[in-house]
Parts: sequence; C-alpha cells; structure tokens
Amino acid sequence: MSNPSLLILAGDGIGPEVMNEVKRIITWYGDKRDMPFDVTEDLVGGCAYDKHGTPLHDDTMAKAQEVDAVLLGAVGGPKYDDLDFSVKPERGLLRLRKEMDLFSNLRPAQCFDALADFSSLKRDIVAGLDIMIVRELTSGVYFGEPRGIHVEGNERVGVNTQRYTESEIARVARSAFELARRRNNKVCSMEKANVMESGVLWRQVVTEIHEKEYSDVQLSHMYADNGAMQLVRNPKQFDVIVTDNLFGDLLSDAAAMLTGSLGMLPSASLGLPMANGRPKALYEPVHGSAPDITGQGKANPIACILSFAMALRYSFDAGAEADRLEAAVEKVLADGARTADLLGPEGGSPISTTEMGDAILAALDASL
Repeated sequence: MSNPSLLILAGDGIGPEVMNEVKRIITWYGDKRDMPFDVTEDLVGGCAYDKHGTPLHDDTMAKAQEVDAVLLGAVGGPKYDDLDFSVKPERGLLRLRKEMDLFSNLRPAQCFDALADFSSLKRDIVAGLDIMIVRELTSGVYFGEPRGIHVEGNERVGVNTQRYTESEIARVARSAFELARRRNNKVCSMEKANVMESGVLWRQVVTEIHEKEYSDVQLSHMYADNGAMQLVRNPKQFDVIVTDNLFGDLLSDAAAMLTGSLGMLPSASLGLPMANGRPKALYEPVHGSAPDITGQGKANPIACILSFAMALRYSFDAGAEADRLEAAVEKVLADGARTADLLGPEGGSPISTTEMGDAILAALDASL
C-alpha cells in the first residue's frame, strides 16, 4: 500500500512558521513510529495571489481533491486589504471548503489543566473543559443567494440569504451524533427557531434524524443566543454542540477564549468518504495569520500541531497516536513551556516557535 498523502498549504503570515513545526512532527512519525506520509506543498491565500493572481490556483485545487488530507496554516494580511472581494486571500480557503464539500467543521474547545488560569473565566468553570462544536460549513448565510449590495430608491441595501436544505442539515446532524457516540453521548443543537424559518427547519430535521437513527444519544435544543450565554456561564454542561454556519462561527470563537488562547485551538473540516474510506478533510488552526508577529519567532505552533493530531484521529484512524501527540503537548505545558501568548500576568521568559517544537518533539521521544 502507498503511504497516506498530505497536501501542506502553509499560507500567509505566521502560517509557514507554525507549519514548519508540524512538518518536523510529521517526519518524527515517519522515523520513530513507522508512519511515513507522502507530503506535497503548495500555495494558498495572499502568497498564491502574489504568484498566480488568484488566492487558489486550479492546479492546487485539483491536488487538494486527490490527497487524503490537507493541512493549512493561515491566510491573509494587511497587504491584501484593498483587493477586490473576489480575490481576497480568504476566498482561497472558502473555495477549498466549498469544492471539497467540507460540510462538517469540528472545533474542539479543550482546556489543558496547566492553562486553566489563563481563561477569562474562573478556573472552576473551565478546568477540565472538553467540548466539540460541529459547525455546518458549506451552506447558510455565507453562501446563500441572492446576495450583494444594490440600490433601492436613494440608498444602498446589503443582502445576504440564510438558506438550508433538509439534506444539508441532516448530514451535519449525523456527523454530530456520530461524534457524540465516541465522546459523552450528548448533542445540543443550537438555532433561532423562535424567529427564523431556517431555524424551524433545522430543529425539525435534527429531531427527525435523532428519532430515526440516534435515539441512544441524548439530544437537547437551545436558541443560539442562549447558547452563547451558557457557554460563558456553565460550559461544561455541553459535550457536542451542532449549529449552522453563522452561529457556529460566532459560538466557536466564544468557546475558543474559554481555553485561554486562540493559539491553542485546532479544527477539522470533513466531507463525505472517498473511495478509500477516508473523508475529504482539511485541518487548520483556528488562529489567523497574525501579521503583527510574523517572522519574529513568537507564534504558538500548538494549534497547528493539534490540527495534525486531529488528522491522525479522523483521517488516518490513528487515535492512539493522536493521543500520544496531545499528551506530549499537555506534558510540555505542564512543565512550564510558554510562548508569548501563554504568559500570564506574572510574566516570564517566553520560548520561541521553534523551541516549542523542540520541547514537543522531546516529549514525543520520551513517550516511546
């Protein structure tokens, strides 16, 4: 059998810096765990626009469709702020999600014990937190038609359309229920059925899928605005949250800050299984391109590293190796290693991006 294949799209800003540490870990798995990967690299975002005049070249899109998983760093930066909307760096990422049909976005919010005091909430509220937000990623208000800005009478009008089909809701609901079966068997579905027809349909379809296929999983429903409040009031009440594209964008960012730093949070975007049984998949850190610290060795690579751990778990059926990598990260943090974003009020001396990678590799070696 051939090696599993990865396409690395490091992107812009700190993307290449954090991805360098991931590449070192990929090499470690090949050398130390007999898990070699066939890795290719290409461009996405602003760097792709600089070379090709588009944030994602057609050839790169074709490669993404062929590999077992895509690893992405970050896209964007102030250099590209004045570009036309159609060629902004973020359009490259949106094209990947749309054309690969990555409808299920998994964003874990896990609070490592060593970082519980870094959260904006009290330790007892976030210590031990481990929730998963499943966001529908390829439909809803970000993709609905009609959309645009036009003139009515003597003023401009901005239009975006919230649109969901029954099948789009059903497939992301199944994704959430399947995940819950592997966790604590609870799903909370969030929408705004009180004011939005799309929310009414969402609640109806999720309920129908639950009754027909997943009655063993505990299902609850919550309005998304209440869900936002509950995330900062009592986040540990949740296991898996499933919600639409817009609310998922907002709720997952709110959940991200419960853990103390965006630099700690990975994500996975999954589609339907390919011929080899693996899902179409893209893995990326939640953080952005951070142009203010680009090239300074200050970036925290952990979110990108944990995104590779998610790839091990969900694309390569290597849950034990994902556990190994996550445990190595936890050990390094428990031992006190901190990049600049993880320094508390007491301050201290931060380590560099590369030094954090060194520490995690050392912890991996110690796990053998």
